Amino acid sequence: MINVLIVDDDAMVAELNKCYLEQVDGFHCLACVSTLQQAQALLTGPDHHIDLVLLDIYMQQDNGLDLLPTIRAFSEQTDVIIISSASDVPTVKKAMKYGVMDYLIKPFQFARFEQALAGYRQERTLLDRNGHVEQAEVDSLLRHTGATTGHRRLPKGLTAVTLRTICEWIEQHQQQEFSTDTLANEIKISRVSCRKYLIYLAEAGTLHTSIFYGSAGRPAYQYRLLPDQLGALKQHAL
Repeated sequence: MINVLIVDDDAMVAELNKCYLEQVDGFHCLACVSTLQQAQALLTGPDHHIDLVLLDIYMQQDNGLDLLPTIRAFSEQTDVIIISSASDVPTVKKAMKYGVMDYLIKPFQFARFEQALAGYRQERTLLDRNGHVEQAEVDSLLRHTGATTGHRRLPKGLTAVTLRTICEWIEQHQQQEFSTDTLANEIKISRVSCRKYLIYLAEAGTLHTSIFYGSAGRPAYQYRLLPDQLGALKQHAL
């Protein structure tokens, strides 16, 4: 079981992340804390072994990045996944410098959270075993951490042709916020299929996602092209 510490000073967000965590096999929420001081006490104390920290950055009294040196100095066995609204390049670069395993920008969907946790679990399984690893396994680990480059491989079920159609439509409406239903109706594909492509583009950092709650309490997602991502969108369409 992978022991997880959640560090977030927003109690509702921390509880949501805990609920998400409980839906992914192999993970256990050891504690939720709201300050870096509380996190440091648990990380450096003898009573608990923490494998993974889900760390927010923007907190009322703290900057989550300040916890990274402590973690690295104390233990090479404790990993970090950032979960934050911070999306500026200097912050992301600093987090990557300290070797964070993944970086989720709020708001995100459960599928992206699950992907991050499943990827982390797979890497731990690979690196915790005895013996040697194959070159392909090392390449996979390095690609995940950004140490190698190459074309982004489409997830299973997505096709380049449909992705190109979606990207071309978004480029033509780049100033417009749109829903899954709007795009699906415009390009004549199913809503379920369309949403998979939008999640892919959002996770790639090309689209911004907003969540609205209607009268029935069900979340509705709105998307728009990020101002500096037109070039990336065109690359997806190649």
